[in-house]
Amino acid sequence: MTVQDNLSSVKIEIEKACRTAGRSPEEVTLVAVTKTVGIEKTKEVLEAGVRHLGENRNEGLLHKHEEIGQEAIWHFIGSLQTRKVKEVINKIDYLHSLDRLSLAAEIQKRAEKPIRCFVQVKTSEEESKHGLHPDEVLTFMEELAVYDKIQVIGLMTMAPYTDDTKEIRKCFQTLKAVQKEVQDLHLTNAPCSELSMGMSNDYFIAVEEGATYIRLGTILIGDK
Repeated sequence: MTVQDNLSSVKIEIEKACRTAGRSPEEVTLVAVTKTVGIEKTKEVLEAGVRHLGENRNEGLLHKHEEIGQEAIWHFIGSLQTRKVKEVINKIDYLHSLDRLSLAAEIQKRAEKPIRCFVQVKTSEEESKHGLHPDEVLTFMEELAVYDKIQVIGLMTMAPYTDDTKEIRKCFQTLKAVQKEVQDLHLTNAPCSELSMGMSNDYFIAVEEGATYIRLGTILIGDK
């Protein structure tokens, strides 16, 4: 199966999920997670019409950015070490993993323009998951107001990898509820209109629950 074939199948599933939720597929942006594939496969993704690319390591992003550059819209989806902010912050369009003030301060110091950020929220009990506890998000948003290089466009979460669809759905519903709380604050620095949630195994549930950005790797492009 080619990337184009996979993309066609994914779009059908997105349309189904949107119909279930009474949404338009145009509300959902697909981010192709290219972290496990090389330049040629990444170019195939672009040729299929997907411009949003997600990388989770500095090295991978820098290498592909050098080869592809402005052909793509770049998303950093992994945990970003504060000491490595200066390497990538001016090469990305979106950051999906803002989770601490020290990272925000370093972005403020290094960014040449405002960066569109998702605040990462931990909505599951899995130890391997990172992010703020839902109860910490409102205070964090208010603290971010002093950083004019950070625009909080939304929230991000990762559901556990499980067959329990109720547990997955609960994680996404929790994020949606936190988003509503943030929006009720009417913060100019944090419109928080977007939700980055859903990966290859659960994106259709995420779309049903309000995802506006979904991060797809294996189901779209494989792992080679």
